[in-house]
Amino acid sequence: MTGRAPLPLGRAIAGAALVALCVAPARSETIRVEIAKLVFTPAQISAHVGDTIEWVNSDVVAHTATAKSKDFDVMIAPNKTTRQVLSKPGAFDFFCRFHPNMTGHIEVAAK
Repeated sequence: MTGRAPLPLGRAIAGAALVALCVAPARSETIRVEIAKLVFTPAQISAHVGDTIEWVNSDVVAHTATAKSKDFDVMIAPNKTTRQVLSKPGAFDFFCRFHPNMTGHIEVAAK
């Protein structure tokens, strides 16, 4: 016997809850990118691995979100929404293959 008194149950549970909060995984976010009048808004995006980009095409023509590095190529149909989960950290310049003047940039940090 060590001579220490056992912790009251309430303190033990509170301690366990605190540890669980400290090691809980970060929540993923959804970042909405509106496409209207041949423009990505926002065009500069900061995100984390595991986050979702929600590409919302409000135009009557199709668009893509295509990484110059070829790491992703998302087709977004007219008046539709497409989702993409970010799986790789890095800096990615992107554009629309159909309208190359439409450009943007995503910074993806590791979780």
